[in-house]
Amino acid sequence: MHDLRIRPATEADLTTLVRLRDDAARWMLTRGITGQWRPGELDEDHFRRVMAGGEVWLAEADGHVTGAWELWWEDEAAWGPQPPVAGYVHRLMVDRSIAAPGTGRLLLGAAERRVAAGGRTRVRLDCLAGNAPLNAYYQEAGYRVVGHKEGKPQPGGAPKSFTLLEKELRQAEEGRD
Repeated sequence: MHDLRIRPATEADLTTLVRLRDDAARWMLTRGITGQWRPGELDEDHFRRVMAGGEVWLAEADGHVTGAWELWWEDEAAWGPQPPVAGYVHRLMVDRSIAAPGTGRLLLGAAERRVAAGGRTRVRLDCLAGNAPLNAYYQEAGYRVVGHKEGKPQPGGAPKSFTLLEKELRQAEEGRD
């Protein structure tokens, strides 16, 4: 099921995005990953706001949504004021009930290509500092730790501490869509 179709999310996808996010939160909790996401934490209005000021992307395979992510063009809450050299990936989500192994990496690659197509040379993300498996996942995908952000405000919850990760995009990636 690696024949993914990537498309921008629309208003009609809001319920699906909330379901993906809540399912991912439940998956983490069943594996003892606490403090990252909670079911019910984000609603349709959250994704609507992101679509108004950034981008939300969906991945589909065989007619089913298999994952999604948010792409922001700035993230002052985590990174402070920055020159326009990066895209910021947030809420990378995979529907583990139907997605093939490796889907998360494919989504991350699609996000990186979108950032490059937007003329940026870096992809940045933040990861809950205490989530060692997820921090390792991003490092294995070529991201390097470049800092930490203590007390970052969270939608619907208390501030948390994050690891800041960055990946420099190769020139070859810039020409792909």
